[in-house]
Amino acid sequence: MAALNSLMLLAQGKDANVLWLAVIVVMVIGMMVFAMVFFSYFGLWIQSLLTGAKVTLGDLLGMTFRNVNARTIVRGKIMSTQAGIEDPELTSKALEAHYLAGGNVPQVIRALIAAKKAKTISLTFREATAIDLAGRDVLESVQTSVYPKVIDCPPRGSVKPSLDAVAKDGIQLKVKARVTVRANLQQLIGGATEETIIARVGEGIVSAIGSADGHKNVLENPDLISKWVLSKRLDSQTAFEIVSIDIADIDVGVNVGARLQADQAEADTRVARARAEGRRAMAVAEEQEKLAEIENSQAMLVAAQAEVPLAMAEAFRSGKLGILDYYKLQNINADTDMRKAISRSTRDASELAIQKQQRAQAQS
Repeated sequence: MAALNSLMLLAQGKDANVLWLAVIVVMVIGMMVFAMVFFSYFGLWIQSLLTGAKVTLGDLLGMTFRNVNARTIVRGKIMSTQAGIEDPELTSKALEAHYLAGGNVPQVIRALIAAKKAKTISLTFREATAIDLAGRDVLESVQTSVYPKVIDCPPRGSVKPSLDAVAKDGIQLKVKARVTVRANLQQLIGGATEETIIARVGEGIVSAIGSADGHKNVLENPDLISKWVLSKRLDSQTAFEIVSIDIADIDVGVNVGARLQADQAEADTRVARARAEGRRAMAVAEEQEKLAEIENSQAMLVAAQAEVPLAMAEAFRSGKLGILDYYKLQNINADTDMRKAISRSTRDASELAIQKQQRAQAQS
């Protein structure tokens, strides 16, 4: 019995030793993990502490669990603090949220610093993150707002190298313009892009030239186009503000008015020819009808002439026509035939003389 008790006490001592050993192992592992985490974020925490970025070790540890790049967040917070950006919405939590939403945190911070250094641009953290999440380059937008951008109209590489417009006098003008724009940060979200600016400016240039009385007026004062286009406020509802419109080149093209008049004259000529052809066809048809009537009249004349001998025979039989009357009639017919022959030969001789005279004049 005593031996059994001694064995139980020995077993309990061994269990206590194992338990204490397990506790020591867990504490060592915990301390190692804490040391690894501490030394991993110690540099970032020291940087945040010395610069006043106010990012705690708890925040850094939470970023690890939320799968956020702590180095990006801390450096962004340090950059904004050192630049003197005082925006209550610019916190480490807000930077984490923007990072998790797929935003570019360093680009947003750089844009805010550039806007603050410019001293003429009002840009908040909320606006910058919204522009970044909308898919636009917020830093480039700020740079464009500080340093205006020049847009070619029409753009380089387009199908037509110039904008073609026609003045009231029908002369075509070929224009190349350069539009200087500045980014409008308040209209950047939802505002129209460069393509809209180019299209509106092109439309304005064409309208300005079309309203000019003559192409010479435009050539003498190209700034009339710029003033007219700027007065229309073509940059409304766009992401840019038009600073100036400069006419880089203007050339004289073809005379579109004369070409249109020539085309109209050609069309009128074709219509007149068609109408004349119709009248000629009607005249030919009418001529054929007249010829048919003449043939019918000649047939009736022949038929009537065929009845003359019968009538004369009947007059002889009835005594209404004597022999002397018949001879007188024959003499009259012979005299008529002779006169016709004389007039015909005279006409032929005169025509022959005229032809000889014309031939002689042509040879001389």
